[in-house]
Amino acid sequence: METKVFSVQGEEIRNITLNDEVFNCEVSDSAIYYAINSELANRRIGTASVKNRKLVRGSNAKPWRQKGTGNARAGDKKSPLWVGGGTTFGPQPRDYHVRMPRKMKRSAMRSILSKKLQADTIKIVEDFSVESGKTRDLVSILKNLVKEERTVVVLQGDDSMLRRAGKNIPWLKVQSYNRLSAHELFYGKHIVVMESAATKLNDFFAKSIERGRS
Repeated sequence: METKVFSVQGEEIRNITLNDEVFNCEVSDSAIYYAINSELANRRIGTASVKNRKLVRGSNAKPWRQKGTGNARAGDKKSPLWVGGGTTFGPQPRDYHVRMPRKMKRSAMRSILSKKLQADTIKIVEDFSVESGKTRDLVSILKNLVKEERTVVVLQGDDSMLRRAGKNIPWLKVQSYNRLSAHELFYGKHIVVMESAATKLNDFFAKSIERGRS
């Protein structure tokens, strides 16, 4: 399929052919769900920890005899019922990592790209950079292309100056074509894809490439 390529001034300058396997495939909502769910789970650190009665420091001796004192029965001072005792069923360090198969992850990315292109929220733009690394220079370019809403810029490589310029823009995320976030793409209001990055995406997420590697 063909779509327009825009200049940094927001004008249509030429057409580009996009791979139907990547940008016009059948959308898998379940793959999108699992991709976003795994990304959010993998962000969790899982270091929350409390002391249970086994970890609390103290004596294991029975504080008083079982009968005859008039007090309630007590086994040791580390009981969760006592001040300074252990916590019952409190959080312990754990790994929240969710592993997602590569083919399923790529299916999710193809589905998101197709969904966004159908919704006309993807804009292919001629390659540009911000040599100064200044935020105001990047904002002046983006205002010709998108509104000041949640936006993802997809690069062909690692442009350190453009990334530096985009750090102070709260509604902008800058990502490389081979390290895309399903969560950011799905919830992005606008997706700005560099022309060279679009060419790379044509091959990187193609099903024929997957079959060759499997």
